[in-house]
Amino acid sequence: MMKKPTPIRSNHIRNAARGQACTLQIVGVCNGDWSTTVLAHLPDESHGIARKADDLSACFACDACHSVIDGRMKWPPMEREHKDWYLRRAQMRTWRELFGMGVITIKGAA
Repeated sequence: MMKKPTPIRSNHIRNAARGQACTLQIVGVCNGDWSTTVLAHLPDESHGIARKADDLSACFACDACHSVIDGRMKWPPMEREHKDWYLRRAQMRTWRELFGMGVITIKGAA
């Protein structure tokens, strides 16, 4: 059995979300109000009871989209079946933004 890893936390990543475009952009939900954007944690193996996922397992989310992925609001019926696609797309969009901002680096990448 694998030992639980130390959580990856970064104030730089969390702070980078402020004012950014929502990378989830769930159709019929996203409010387009980037002033409400925060770093929203996505479900993965690093989260558990009273423990958020790592800051790398996250995306930039407006308040409305964040409410959907946290279960405070329901997924729109036509988009529910695409949930995994939305989460993966948002995570990749967020990593690209963080890379472009210089918040994260990748060895050997231009």
